[in-house]
Amino acid sequence: MRVAIIENMAGTPWGQLGVALTEAEATVDVIKAYAGEPLPQHAGDHDALVVLGGEQNALDDAFRPYFPDLTRLMKSFGDAGKAVMGVCLGSQLLARAYGGENILAGPPEFGWEEVSVTEEGASDPLMAGIGESFPIFQWHCDTFTLPDGATRLATNAVTKNQAFRVGRAAYGTQFHFEASTSVVDAWRKTFPTSIEKMSPGWLENYDSHRSRRADAADGAGLEIARAWVRLI
Repeated sequence: MRVAIIENMAGTPWGQLGVALTEAEATVDVIKAYAGEPLPQHAGDHDALVVLGGEQNALDDAFRPYFPDLTRLMKSFGDAGKAVMGVCLGSQLLARAYGGENILAGPPEFGWEEVSVTEEGASDPLMAGIGESFPIFQWHCDTFTLPDGATRLATNAVTKNQAFRVGRAAYGTQFHFEASTSVVDAWRKTFPTSIEKMSPGWLENYDSHRSRRADAADGAGLEIARAWVRLI
């Protein structure tokens, strides 16, 4: 199993995805696209593709000029029936790849928030083992419309499209299921200014937020990661 992971900014660890890929003894090729490393030319060299998050929006081609090529790459994997996982910004890029509309500066979500599984999600291989709802980490302002033919798998009151699937196994999650508690612990130290801007006062109450929902989010995130790896 050979998996390409595209990083769109520094400081975006694989978290729960890394755990699941290690368990599966996958070979992982990391491409730091934000640093100028070239994208794979086509889907033929890898069995699956992961596109991680970042601070930019999914239409910011001026800041990340490789975005058009990345969206084409995501679609080529999806059209070939290969597993794709787009996380946060990655989900927005996947929606763009398949003709969805990127909606910038929507209602923000930050922290461990509750997400509900849709009726379609309850029977989907990615979400079927996770229950009716679960807490998971959020960090976004932007969102998207579902591409034609996509299936909504998860939702909440703030962001309608929390997770979706296109084709056999091309998935996008607006939430950060990969963000285990240890990842969030590191983020709060690495990005305090950005966090304060997103959610003023959140860092002051970090221990309380962490104790209430982090363990359950870790379990849900690892279940999603393992379910996706089984689809490769």
